[in-house]
Amino acid sequence: MAYMSEDGYKKLMEELKQLETVERPKISAAIAEARDKGDLSENAEYDAAKEAQGLLEMRINKLKEVIAEAKIIDESKLSTDSVQILNKVELKNVKNGVTMTYTIVSESEANLKEGKISVNTPIAQGLLGKKVGDVCAIKVPQGIINLEIVKISF
Repeated sequence: MAYMSEDGYKKLMEELKQLETVERPKISAAIAEARDKGDLSENAEYDAAKEAQGLLEMRINKLKEVIAEAKIIDESKLSTDSVQILNKVELKNVKNGVTMTYTIVSESEANLKEGKISVNTPIAQGLLGKKVGDVCAIKVPQGIINLEIVKISF
């Protein structure tokens, strides 16, 4: 089961619709065009189109699986008493004083450029259930970092 926001769910549905209604027909047309060019045993265009079709169908199936298992979180029932999924958490590195803000989201919604980290990351796992003022020792590939929770919001 994958917990996600309503926005994240809508984005997945839009992507699935795009892949099924636009991309799938494009690839089918490319396969048909390549097939019309004759001998399939030495037709690189045909091979490339078939490979693209396989990757597209794999992506479509993965999206359908995520959507089928999705549980949309009712944001009105979330609190900021402790860190949980969909919370925005402001952190301070105890060692160097650097502050950072992350929103904890589902795996499918994660985007580091937007400050959204997956609930499955070591940082998110170390923060879940903690409160403002808590210092969390989080194991990351470079070692252990100590992060203080400064603020929890939506």
